[in-house]
Amino acid sequence: MTARIGIIGAGLIGRAWAIVFARSGMSVCLYDVDASALGQVRDGIRQSLQDLLQADLIEDIEAPLSLIQTENDLAHAMRGVEYVQECGPEDIDAKRRIYSELESVVAIDTVLASSTSGIAASRFTNHLKHPERCLVAHPVNPPYLIPLVEVAPSPDTSEAAVNRTMQLMEQAQQTPILVRKEVQGFILNRLQGALLNEALRLFRDGYVSAEDLDKTVKHGLGLRWSFMGPFETIDLNAPNGVVDYGQRYGPLYRDVDRQRSDDDPWDTATLAALGQERRSQLPSEGLAERQAWRDRRLMALMAHQRHIDTK
Repeated sequence: MTARIGIIGAGLIGRAWAIVFARSGMSVCLYDVDASALGQVRDGIRQSLQDLLQADLIEDIEAPLSLIQTENDLAHAMRGVEYVQECGPEDIDAKRRIYSELESVVAIDTVLASSTSGIAASRFTNHLKHPERCLVAHPVNPPYLIPLVEVAPSPDTSEAAVNRTMQLMEQAQQTPILVRKEVQGFILNRLQGALLNEALRLFRDGYVSAEDLDKTVKHGLGLRWSFMGPFETIDLNAPNGVVDYGQRYGPLYRDVDRQRSDDDPWDTATLAALGQERRSQLPSEGLAERQAWRDRRLMALMAHQRHIDTK
């Protein structure tokens, strides 16, 4: 199946999705109401493709680039598309308007998926005539380097729409997971949020510096988690598996969990202190260069994992 894909929004996520689909041979039409944003799209995509080529993650730049079109007329952009990836603002009212407009211009069987980071699909699709073809397909940024996609249907979403989305993501070299019930933040951001909340409290309460907290994840948890999940990790960390691990260490984790307060770890003072420490390590003018370094490291890791997976 070679699908024709429509993408709403020419920002960072929309451009990244265009790369994901086009490198797998799918034709893409990228729509945005902002003509200036569309004007910058191809240069940004070309640079990302060049980076992927240098990392040996793609074989050619021109082939995927030739499959990406831009359009600032919604009806023209969505003509003949089988799947739409919406990358609009993280705002319920804005998404409701976008989906109403989409429903008026796409075919009745076109799947409409949102890149939202945490809004349940039912909150912006329950007013539609055909909410059964709507769901969330939440990527990790940037999706052409990090393959996980959370497929999160609403109670109205049909099984056919879910299956088509899962199959499409696999065809696009992504790794889809199914969120079985609607939950704010889905799976990844709820896990990330739990770690961030605890990290902020430990930093705020003076137990650890920001730098040493990052080292704990970078040189500890993150090494195993880069190729195993937390459940497999604990299953392998006790002689007789996960139940044995729970019996050994469950009391410790229960006690620690009871010690956690319900206060807001994202308060202004904590963020200001964290920002001051981070900017002492990395001045603001160095952020863009460090982001590029991050992407290069991700590319190297992806290339390594692909090499290992072939053995």
